[in-house]
Amino acid sequence: MRIAFINPQGNFDRHDSYLTEHPDFGGQLVYVKELALAMARQGHQVDILTRKIVDPQWPEFSEPMDDFGELAERVRILRLAFGGDAFLPKEQLWPHLPAFVQAIEAFYDRTEWPACFTAHYADAAAVAVALKQARAIPFSFTGHSLGAQKMDKLGVNAANIDAMEARFHFRQRLVAERSGMALADTIVTSTSEERFGQYGHRLYAGAVEPSDDSRFRVIPPGINSRIFNPDPASDSAEDRARVQGQLPFPDDPHVVVSSRLDPKKNVAGVVEAFAASPALQSSARLALFVRGSDDPWTDMGRLGEAERQVLRPILARIEGSGLRERVHFLNLNSQKQLACAYRMLARSGSVFALPSLFEPFGLAPIEAAACGLAVAATRNGGPAEIFADDVGELFDPEDASDMAEALVRALARQPELAARAAERVAERYTWDRTAQRYLEVIRAWGAAPARPAVDPDAVNADFGARLESYLQA
Repeated sequence: MRIAFINPQGNFDRHDSYLTEHPDFGGQLVYVKELALAMARQGHQVDILTRKIVDPQWPEFSEPMDDFGELAERVRILRLAFGGDAFLPKEQLWPHLPAFVQAIEAFYDRTEWPACFTAHYADAAAVAVALKQARAIPFSFTGHSLGAQKMDKLGVNAANIDAMEARFHFRQRLVAERSGMALADTIVTSTSEERFGQYGHRLYAGAVEPSDDSRFRVIPPGINSRIFNPDPASDSAEDRARVQGQLPFPDDPHVVVSSRLDPKKNVAGVVEAFAASPALQSSARLALFVRGSDDPWTDMGRLGEAERQVLRPILARIEGSGLRERVHFLNLNSQKQLACAYRMLARSGSVFALPSLFEPFGLAPIEAAACGLAVAATRNGGPAEIFADDVGELFDPEDASDMAEALVRALARQPELAARAAERVAERYTWDRTAQRYLEVIRAWGAAPARPAVDPDAVNADFGARLESYLQA
């Protein structure tokens, strides 16, 4: 069976270029890549449909066809030309999506159409809806994150909607999400909390009912166990040397943070918790992974301005607290180096911290747990489900005291929590298991009665009034 993934934002290549370095190259791309490879291992042909970029600042993505360097006979990266040549952030792709639909139709009209699509994020949902209307091809929708929650977090209201709309295009995003929810053959979420908490937002009322079991399937993502595992024998001498060179006290326990420098990831929050807690300082050092900077104290200029804006107050807090000797920065260039660092830090009794203000799922702590780290994570979102039943410590990310106390507890219980987390990962969070569950969904479509046709215009007929009510609340 041929399955096509729709993912217009970011891009893919065999070197994982820019992965986790840019907001459009985050965990969603890891998800798509690993799920595609897992489906291929189970005998299927997989296409990843994305955008061709001919831009000297992004030279990796100019070829129309590529692969991941493994299973190349089964997994194709298809870069289709639309929206001009230059790289465009996802917020600027909206007006070009009809051209993406046309490019997909032109490509498959010359070859073989897939049996189904799987759409990732709102922009892909808009494309999948158009293709379903034109070609009657079924699709699943995996949102990864939803616009309504982002509006909540940013405090969007009637006074600032125009400025927010100019930057984030919320109206187009939410209309696309509502259409995708209404027309998808199955909506895939990573957790039950995501299904009921996010899809139950009032801005999605009338598009989908979260309690309708026929419309949803909870399918947790997995981790690449070829890379993220507890076996140090998989570390190359080069990777080990790079990590050791940036970790001056490898035998000391650390609080480990590998989140992007993005305000919603709340790295400043964990720094504040560390700076304000003598108990935490006496229990561990703090290791902050900042990709792109070997020493933020001297080479911050190598980072983008958005990252520098997040990092400046972090450095000021560290300096003002006299903690420069207890906070260490690591610049790692690959997932293999990241896993090597996790394994090394696990051996010293360290704890992985996920301080996000909200995390729809949270793949990073699962990867860390697979390498032997205990986990303390935000209770806002998926981690509360993943690390429930005393598998990890949970905290309020906006309460520095609560975060510090959870980290101190996790450090004290590190061997116990690390063992529990590793066991849970092995049982629930592998990509092969994720692929099996997706394929079960796809096969079930053939046996199920056809769903009544849905008109996306009718679904969104009252959206303007719903949005106005939300903005005035």
